[in-house]
Formats: sequence, C-alpha cells, structure tokens
Amino acid sequence: MVKGKRIGLGITGGIAAYKAATVASQLTQRGADVRVIMTGSATKFITPLTLQVLSRNHVTVDMFDEHRPEVVNHIDLADHADLFVIAPATANIIAKLAHGLADDMLSTTLLATRAPVVLAPAMNVNMYENQAVQENIAILRKRGFSFIEPGEGQLACGYVGKGRMAEPEQIVEWVEHFFSNRRLLAGKKVLITAGPTLEPIDPVRYISNHSSGKMGFALAEAAREAGAEVILVTGPVSLKTPPGVQRVDVRRTSEMKEAVRKHLPEVDVIFKAAAVSDYRPKEFMEQKMKKTKDEMTLNLVKTEDIAKWVGAHKKPHQLFVGFAAETENLEAYASDKLKRKGMDYIVANNVTMPGAGFGSDTNIVTVYDRHGKVFSLPRMSKLEVARKLMTLVGDWFANDC
Repeated sequence: MVKGKRIGLGITGGIAAYKAATVASQLTQRGADVRVIMTGSATKFITPLTLQVLSRNHVTVDMFDEHRPEVVNHIDLADHADLFVIAPATANIIAKLAHGLADDMLSTTLLATRAPVVLAPAMNVNMYENQAVQENIAILRKRGFSFIEPGEGQLACGYVGKGRMAEPEQIVEWVEHFFSNRRLLAGKKVLITAGPTLEPIDPVRYISNHSSGKMGFALAEAAREAGAEVILVTGPVSLKTPPGVQRVDVRRTSEMKEAVRKHLPEVDVIFKAAAVSDYRPKEFMEQKMKKTKDEMTLNLVKTEDIAKWVGAHKKPHQLFVGFAAETENLEAYASDKLKRKGMDYIVANNVTMPGAGFGSDTNIVTVYDRHGKVFSLPRMSKLEVARKLMTLVGDWFANDC
C-alpha cells in the first residue's frame, strides 16, 4: 500500500527516537520514498547518518542547509510529501504545531505542508497527562491531525504509565491502513446530509436544534480522502466546505428532502447525518408575532421524514447509513430506528455524554446493523470517527454487500 508513496518522517528529541530507525527502514523496504527531518535534539539520540543509510535519502537537520540550490528546501519537503509521520512526537513539537511556531526545520516544514500529519507521542506519563499537553493535542485533533496513541507500561524515565511511543510495527501498519483507505471508495459517489434545518414561525423566528454540522462535514472530508465523489447537502452552518466536495445549501426540511430526492439515483452511499426539525409550524405568520399574552400555543405538524423516504426508495446496491442522537436507551432506540427506516447501518451516540454532544469536536459512537452491535468507538475526533466509518463502507462494498 505504501509503494511509491512519499512520506516525510519527522524525528524529535526523545529516547524513543531510536525506534524511528525501524520505521524508516520498514517503510523504505516497502517501497516508500522516505525523507527524514530531524530536530537538533533528535541527533543527540540517533545520528542522521543512520537514518540516511536506512531511508536512502539525504537527512535534513539544519534549517539553513540548502543542499539543493534549485529549490527552497523546507518548501520542497513540504510539497513533496503525501503524508508526514512524526515519531516520536514530543510535548515540544506538539505545542509548536498547536500554536503555529516555526523555529527549526521540522516545525517550519510542517507549517508549510498541506499533507496529512500523524503524530506518535512519546513522553513521561505526567507530561502526557498535563493539561497543557492535552489541550494542545485537542487543538490538533480539531484541525484534522491524527494521533497514534502511546502505549502504557514501563517508561525510560522509570515511571509506569501512558506515554511510551507506539511500536514501529504499529506505526507502519497505521501508514499502510491510511493509504489503503485513500482508495477505499474510488469510483463511488457519496451523498451526505449535515447540520440542522430551520422551520420558520414568522419572519424572525424559527424552530431548529443544536446541530453544528461538524459530523456531516467530517464525513464529507473522510469520504473525499477515501477517493469518493461527494455531494454534501447541508443546513445553515458556519463551516468551510472540505476541498473537492460539492456543497448544496438548504434551510428547510422540505428543501433538504428535495435535494436528496434529486441526487439519490446517482449515488452509491447515503449518510443521513443531518438533524432535521421533526415538526414545523402549521401556519406561517406573515408578520412578526407580538408578545401580547403570557402564554402562547403553537400548532405543529410533522415534517417530511427524509430517512424513511430514503429507506423506501434506495436500490439494493446502495448503502444507507443513518445517525441517531439519543439521551437514553441507546441500543433499543437506535436499532428500532434502523429497522423502521430501512437503514443498513446506524451510528448512535448519547448526546448527554461529555465529548459526544452537538457542537463538540469529538464523538463517542456505537454502530449497529440489523443483527446488533457492529463496533463501538471511544471518544475521538469526528474526523477520526468518519474515517472509521469509511473503512466500514469500503468493507461492505469489498464483500459484495
């Protein structure tokens, strides 16, 4: 999966730097073009010559070592990479990335790249659990950076706990999985609904919900990463459209249904992640209602059930993945919704849990099919959740449904 891929390997100053030699060796043996950037501190633990021999490429340390006069070295390295792997990732480099600092070759190159970045943290357990470090990690997760979680056990400093860098084999496996995922949905077309819908009461008021659209937009980004053509139908949200995604803006539930109806025949996968308004006012007041009474009765009627309509009209070759935001009885309510609305999978979360509610940058989900639970995911960024779901979708097609 990594043959011919261009991988930037960043090595920072921690005792786990010696493990990076194995990462460089294994990726190179698999056919990857590995370009190593070391910090000055990293060279205290392992020599650039070692990494040069293993990667078969020049190793960059000095910001001002412009060994190729025809290019600006840090920009060339930034543009060259399909992926950057930072292993080990110390608290220092995590902080630099979180706050946009660029004071050495590695941090400057990472600030200039548009390639995905994955970090393998390695540090003392107390450092890893420090609030500042965790906040910096949260900032990077929000921006779409990936992390290969450190292991627990005996640390070089003598402490026992979480902070040991993932083993080289785990890192290489992650990289292979990453590039495998980028071809998972090649040739497929994906339709995603996201965000809330608004149902007007009068010219200044409406009924809606707290959906931010973040999960749907993460799905769009992950589907595009996986090689799919993506149509994103979204309610009113203040989020940037992921690169390469076709965006369709709507406001009312009826408008969202019409957009779904229009595009359904041409797609292979439907992610119904929008939190549509279940009810709308029976009558729309042409003028602003005045506050003249202590109480007011608002008559509501059901809106169009988009999920149920999709379940009834999708073809056997189309995969339908729904979402369920619940506050109790997660499995029972989610499973019932899946069956009633003709879904193939449903992604359920309890929005009362910290890190899983509307507007959060993270999510905690369980996926069900008609036979029961498929898998559960711990708290992770919504983009990471979306990537896991693309793997599920890819497996569905690979197994001929």
